[in-house]
Amino acid sequence: MAVTGAAGGVGSILAGGLGRDLRLLDVLPGPGCEMHDVRDLGATEKAFAGVDAVIHLGAIPREAPFEEILDHNLRGTYNVFEAARRQGVRRVVFASTNHVTGMYPRSERIGPEDPIRPDTHYGVSKAFGEALARLYAEKWGVSAVCIRIGTCIERPLDKRHLSTWLSPRDAAALFNAALDAPVRFSIVYGVSANRRGWWDLASARALGYEPRDDAETFADQVADDPSEPAGTQGGPFTEPDLALERI
Repeated sequence: MAVTGAAGGVGSILAGGLGRDLRLLDVLPGPGCEMHDVRDLGATEKAFAGVDAVIHLGAIPREAPFEEILDHNLRGTYNVFEAARRQGVRRVVFASTNHVTGMYPRSERIGPEDPIRPDTHYGVSKAFGEALARLYAEKWGVSAVCIRIGTCIERPLDKRHLSTWLSPRDAAALFNAALDAPVRFSIVYGVSANRRGWWDLASARALGYEPRDDAETFADQVADDPSEPAGTQGGPFTEPDLALERI
């Protein structure tokens, strides 16, 4: 199995937690990683030779100028799915983001069936990836699971994370379920069993995912959330004056 973007935060968590034989790929150096750029279709096709499944994490993981998003997140994601099709890969697990629906208010509980409301060009790029995943699943049989990842870190750091946290243990369980579930296409939210959560986990549980952690354990240890007055699920990503040149 291949993992793109394996040197990043989520990639590092999965590399140590999935318990599988992995081919780790990244444009940046990382432990056990082969240097690889998903913007190169030919190289990506070669990297997927003999691979049964791919976890696609490789992308710019934040807001950025559109040309950078276009090159890394849109073109790179197309290359991953096209290379998977050419190599007969069975399953692609696509790392989407909660920022596909970041403009929803925190007062609403939503699920994957609700309309997208992206908060950034970054969120738009992940919505594109979800649409591309569905195309490749339904037209060419490359089955796909898209995971709208929340905040995947060791522990919550602020109050927003009490709703969005995905623990490393739950992340490994969710990605393992996404790799093996007998589905053609699915979109799920990647989050732990947080009692303050905003997202419906029914589609994730349908894959066989049962989260074990709850961010509430850390409720008395986290910092205030400076984005809370905005009341949006995407937090600071939804601010109109988000300055791309400073990110």
